[in-house]
Amino acid sequence: MFTSGLQHVAAMYAGVVAPPMIVGPAVGLSATDTAFLMGASLFTAGIATLLQTLGFWKVGARLPFVNGVSFAGVTPMVAIGRDRGADGITVIFGAIIVASVLGFVLTPYFSKLVRFFPPVVTGTVITLIGVSLLPVAFNWSQGGNSTADDYGSMKNIGMAALTFVIVLALRKVLRGFLQQIAILLGLVAGTVIAAPLGMANLDAIKNADIVGFPTPFHFGAPQFEIAAIVSMCIVMLVCMTESTADMLALGRIVDRPADERVIEGGLRADTLGSAISPLFNGFMCSAFAQNIGLVAMTKVRSRFVVAAGGGILILLGLCPVAASVIALVPLPVLGGAGIVLFGSVAASGIQTLATAALEKGENALIVAASVGIGLIPIAAPEFYHAFPKDALVVLDSGISTGCIVAIALNLAFNHLGKKSSSDEVQEDVEGSGKPDGATVPAPAAAVH
Repeated sequence: MFTSGLQHVAAMYAGVVAPPMIVGPAVGLSATDTAFLMGASLFTAGIATLLQTLGFWKVGARLPFVNGVSFAGVTPMVAIGRDRGADGITVIFGAIIVASVLGFVLTPYFSKLVRFFPPVVTGTVITLIGVSLLPVAFNWSQGGNSTADDYGSMKNIGMAALTFVIVLALRKVLRGFLQQIAILLGLVAGTVIAAPLGMANLDAIKNADIVGFPTPFHFGAPQFEIAAIVSMCIVMLVCMTESTADMLALGRIVDRPADERVIEGGLRADTLGSAISPLFNGFMCSAFAQNIGLVAMTKVRSRFVVAAGGGILILLGLCPVAASVIALVPLPVLGGAGIVLFGSVAASGIQTLATAALEKGENALIVAASVGIGLIPIAAPEFYHAFPKDALVVLDSGISTGCIVAIALNLAFNHLGKKSSSDEVQEDVEGSGKPDGATVPAPAAAVH
């Protein structure tokens, strides 16, 4: 049970620590505080996983379901807290708490609204998540600090390129479990090569304690700003939609179809875990679909094995040294691996769009318009410069704007003025009318 649980931790470790690694420097936190965020994210991922697997009352899907920090919130969180330091983090935490509580309250009704989030919407949003994160990987590849003398140097970009090639080579030559953790192995290999070149940062691990506890509200009491709350509410809807698709997929893998009751329990665990997470300085939590692939590959379907993985995550979160080890990885190395990781997110979205029947009705137009609007903050960062500052929290996030446009256009073209039968509702949820086993939307593997 321990070794199988450790496999789940290894498969999702890089995905858990990547969001705080992006958000921490973006809001102006030091390497030590960023390492603290990583440990807190591991700790809260463990709590959320236990809520999901063991559960209580009507909370938890009680499936071998791993929860952790969602990539969907990274870009909006950066927009909320950019260059504000600890104040930015507390505003982010306040927005997550409100969005999570609202999500928990709405959970019983959300499963009845799933038909408004078909693959044409979820695939578009997941694709935008990946594309929105790629500039982060490009910045890392250049060194991360645009004011540094070596920013964009051949040394930095060369190290990123080498790591990129190593990750691809490992994915090609390895098999089974090792292939699943190719990105993690690539980070290790890149760091080993970069260390003799003086590119590794030892500050975080030097200052880390062997044993520690994520002090509640370490950065201060949460602050509540309307624009930030609206942005994170959109992220919560995205996370709930992704988790629903993942539960449908996992239910088929373990021969326990996820009915409305299972989905409600799973979404309650997601939202409750997300509401608790900021208390211990963690971010919004949702399903990790790469672990669904691990369940399918190993055929180990016990939820208690995944619960053991949740326990390991908690222990790692209580050991700051373990959490800060990832801070040794040079940013160019992270950038090279990040191109693969974030590109996989976009590829997962495209895979979901493949089930969206783009030839039907105006679905292709919905994707085109939503992606076009969502790319504005990436392609033209100053596009909204004349808008009110509060509005920029939403507008500067291509994920938020793209999601709003996709939902609105899907309602306008596919729902308003039409009466959907129960079969049509099921088709909306699953993406096509194919036989059983071929209809579940592709899980968003790299989103988390």
